[in-house]
Amino acid sequence: MPVLAYLWIIPVLPLLGAGANGIFGGRWPKNVISAVALSSTALSFLAVLEVVREFMGLPAGQIPAHISYFTWISAGPFRADFALQVDQLTVVMLLVVTGVGLLIHIYSTGYMHDDPGYRRFFSYLNLFMFFMLVLILAANYLLMFVGWEGVGLCSYLLIGFFFLKQSATNAGNKAFWVNRVGDFGFLLGVLLIFRTFGSLDFSVVLPRATSMPADPAGQIGTLTTIALLLFVGAAGKSAQLPLYVWLPDAMEGPTPVSALIHAATMVTAGVYMVVRSHAIFLNAPLAMQVVGVIGCATALFAATIGLVQTDIKKVLAYSTVSQLGYMFLACGVGAFGAGIFHLMTHAFFKGLLFLAAGSVIHAMGGEQDMRKMGGLRKKIPVTFWTMFMATLAIAGAPGFSGFFSKDEILNEAQRVSPVLWGLGVLTAGLTSFYMFRLLFLTFFGSQQYDEHKVHVHESPKNMTVPLIILAVLSVCGGWMAAPQLMGGVNHFEQFLAPVLATAGASAAPAAESSGSGGEILQALLGAPVIAGLLGFLLAWWFYIKSPETPKKLAESLSAPYKLLSGKYFIDELYAAVFVRPLVWISNKVLWHTVDERVIDGAVNGVAFVSRESGDRLRHANTGNIRSYATWIVLGVLVFTSLLLWMVD
Repeated sequence: MPVLAYLWIIPVLPLLGAGANGIFGGRWPKNVISAVALSSTALSFLAVLEVVREFMGLPAGQIPAHISYFTWISAGPFRADFALQVDQLTVVMLLVVTGVGLLIHIYSTGYMHDDPGYRRFFSYLNLFMFFMLVLILAANYLLMFVGWEGVGLCSYLLIGFFFLKQSATNAGNKAFWVNRVGDFGFLLGVLLIFRTFGSLDFSVVLPRATSMPADPAGQIGTLTTIALLLFVGAAGKSAQLPLYVWLPDAMEGPTPVSALIHAATMVTAGVYMVVRSHAIFLNAPLAMQVVGVIGCATALFAATIGLVQTDIKKVLAYSTVSQLGYMFLACGVGAFGAGIFHLMTHAFFKGLLFLAAGSVIHAMGGEQDMRKMGGLRKKIPVTFWTMFMATLAIAGAPGFSGFFSKDEILNEAQRVSPVLWGLGVLTAGLTSFYMFRLLFLTFFGSQQYDEHKVHVHESPKNMTVPLIILAVLSVCGGWMAAPQLMGGVNHFEQFLAPVLATAGASAAPAAESSGSGGEILQALLGAPVIAGLLGFLLAWWFYIKSPETPKKLAESLSAPYKLLSGKYFIDELYAAVFVRPLVWISNKVLWHTVDERVIDGAVNGVAFVSRESGDRLRHANTGNIRSYATWIVLGVLVFTSLLLWMVD
């Protein structure tokens, strides 16, 4: 049976796992819950591998493989099918989501083993996999929106997983509301797509968008409006300025959640949606500029905040925001293939960084403050070496996965805007600094914890094996682009070229590279590599060679330090401008005025009038026959007078 004809199997398997554990798991031991969760995800991964095998054998005329299973909605001229499709872009996303997702599921069996919400956790995690796979496989914008909202729901549930902690519930609510702002923009964009193209199917919308004339530069036409609305949704889901504020707080969830949802998969949904809609964006020059500028600004902004954070997960959270900015920078300069390339490599090394951070927290008995760690290198060697590999990858060390994807983004940015390129290189240096700062504070120097209270130990194999696999991918995950340095082909770009055929230089075959020795030397000694090296050396000097320097520097530059440690006080600004006024309006106007005085007042007023009227009528019932006769006579006279008046 060709799995390619039954694509629905891929998302349904995790859904069955979520349902089984959610409904029946209360009676099952943990090993059965684990088996259900892992087997459903593993079978989905195996189905993806089979789909990829079958897909690679398809002739070009049958790509994308589009399968419509039934008509989902039909209303007048509107029609939406439950339809799934597979093309080269889908293949990359499926492998990343199911492959990394499976490793994180395995890791979670060790990390969450003693948690009382074990069954609930895996049920939510499987449900997230279902919605994320629907988002990726969807063949139209409406079905993509269902997956989009579903992953938002699962994010809310998993961020607030420890619901007895007020900070966790607050973080879940914050993520929910901020994402609703972005989702509203996305929904408006989808509605405008239907109004413009008469369909929501990718196979109809994207070719028509390609054939439409581009909006004039600097002007907001229909395509620009659509692109900007879609980008609002992407900015919410992928934590870009100004809607990034939910992601750092999302670290309240369990660490595997941070790795799966907020590093490797969900937050990249916005990047995937923009790349999927690249035909619209390419004909909207103003929108492309907005995407590039906001992506670059977000990358630099979040990197500066990450310089001074002391919570190990918060450093990685702001790093995620920054790296997502790199992906949007790539999209903004037309390098859509490079954006997806960095999405993939980021899933490897950032997923590993979060899981390794979880291993450190596990070893430290729940401690997340890096200032209370130190000297862990020899006590948890597997965690250290794997995290070291991931740090080299995110810093862009030559030969590691991040080197190839980040270098490609910056090369494309340099062709479009030297300013964006310069800020991107600066961000690369800051990234190297704060990541090696994290590594040095955590694993080097003297230990800052009490061994009598904290019994440091390496994590079990079901946690360390996923670390090792992700470490291998962090090293070699970018090698598909390596031949380009020697005059060969960037195999990743070549693979995506049919999907991004209209994306100009980004989709052009990489074989045009001359591959001279000078070009290789330029790549190995280029500005991004030098910036990364300077970041490493500065971190080494501050936290190994002269560890008293950071404190002195913070004291001498107290104002900038407070600004960065306070995260530019954006949360406080939003609270003053949006949250408190809305709470006041809800409390004083909507509740006390509209609800209590108007609505409740009207209801209570009707009851009061009825009660008073009934009371007065009750007193008229005296039991006196003469009184009744008098009222009857008066009534007859009044009624007769009215009749005579109407006759006249």
